[in-house]
Amino acid sequence: MAIDYRYVVTSLLILKIFAVRIFTILWSGQMASAIGTEMTQFALTIWIWQQTQTTTAIALLSFFFLLPQISISLLAGIIIDRFNRQKLMIFSDVCVGACTITIGLLHSIGSLQIWHLYGLAVIYGCCGQLQGLAFSASISSIVDRKHYSRVSSMRTLIMYGGTIIAPALVGSLYPSIGLMGIIAIDLATFIIGISTVLIVRIPQVKSSPSDRNDGKTIWQQLFWGIDYIRARPSLVAITTIFCLFLFAYQTSETLYPPMILARTGSNAQILSTVAISAGIGGVVGAVVLSIVGGVPRQIQGMLIAFIGVGLGSLALGLGQTQAVWMLAQFFAACCIPLAYSSTDAIWYTKVEPAVQGRVLAAAHTIGSIVGALASLIAGVLADRVFEPLMNSGNSIALALSPLFGTGKGSGIALLVTISAIAMVSIGIGGNAFPNLRNAEALLPDCDRPNPDSGELNL
Repeated sequence: MAIDYRYVVTSLLILKIFAVRIFTILWSGQMASAIGTEMTQFALTIWIWQQTQTTTAIALLSFFFLLPQISISLLAGIIIDRFNRQKLMIFSDVCVGACTITIGLLHSIGSLQIWHLYGLAVIYGCCGQLQGLAFSASISSIVDRKHYSRVSSMRTLIMYGGTIIAPALVGSLYPSIGLMGIIAIDLATFIIGISTVLIVRIPQVKSSPSDRNDGKTIWQQLFWGIDYIRARPSLVAITTIFCLFLFAYQTSETLYPPMILARTGSNAQILSTVAISAGIGGVVGAVVLSIVGGVPRQIQGMLIAFIGVGLGSLALGLGQTQAVWMLAQFFAACCIPLAYSSTDAIWYTKVEPAVQGRVLAAAHTIGSIVGALASLIAGVLADRVFEPLMNSGNSIALALSPLFGTGKGSGIALLVTISAIAMVSIGIGGNAFPNLRNAEALLPDCDRPNPDSGELNL
């Protein structure tokens, strides 16, 4: 009798999801809410462009959204470790929902202004950061350690799923239902998201022996997570290697849209197809990891992913056709879930649950700063150094022109390629450092609460 492999794969996936049922309930709500939020953000981008016809206004919306995430992370870590994480998730969701309602009300009475969005973006960024960190710090309380890589890859689906679905939905619905219709859909997904948080019970972890704040100032408590990492050489090594990769990766991600626009005569359709290819690649990578459950050695998984992303970015920088760019971004994004899931699994396993809020917040803050600096430096280098270099006609430009050409965008392509080579080198070179290579053996596992203690409140 023939075997229906589709049935087998589906059955295995259902069994895997059931094994992390509480997480899956929360994840499904967050996925729905993320799609709605992404739809509103995409629609607001269109609305701002219609009002101003300037890219600066759109860029400022992202700035006011990201800035509080960096500034609040360390404080959010303290809050998450001091208060009930489930209630914090509910509070954050309510605040985000209130921001969306406020936008809808202002728009309905014709009073919505650009500065309203900037102010609400600050509130949204703070609450979104608090909610995301509380969710991350709760994973080790509701999921068995053997599923850490799986659930981390499932979380990656939230980001990439929204990237694919939201723009497509807004593109088809916005002309007919407008901003108010998109906001209504966002509110419906908000109800789904907060409902999933309400129907589960997330165990509150007990305090850890290493968690002592007697006599410490607020500044000492704010940087407690950073001190925790500094006291453990292997965590320092993991943080350092990931930040080096993140700097190179964020440089490539910042530069590839203007590179494609410069090389295609500002063809937004081609850029869109490349971006969607990246989203599909991220989803494919996350789904595969959700089924497989990660790799035996997380450090090796992280380093292999760095190499994979670098090779994809290398093809992106060297490529000069739409097909090559799409395949390159698909492959690079497909490797990203492995990088994050492997790293997350180490943090969840090696850091005590009672202090994960502050430690993860510290790591996230460092990464956010590195990513922001990479974006800023990448733009300056591209405009001031590499583009003039490749269009100068000197000996360097002539030597590199067979690979990158000499037209507009060739200098950006060169910088993307350099970033890609850096990612590959980081992935290969990571094995040369014992504190990194042997991190899983050097760092002791931490005791976990029983994940079966979390039950549905039905």
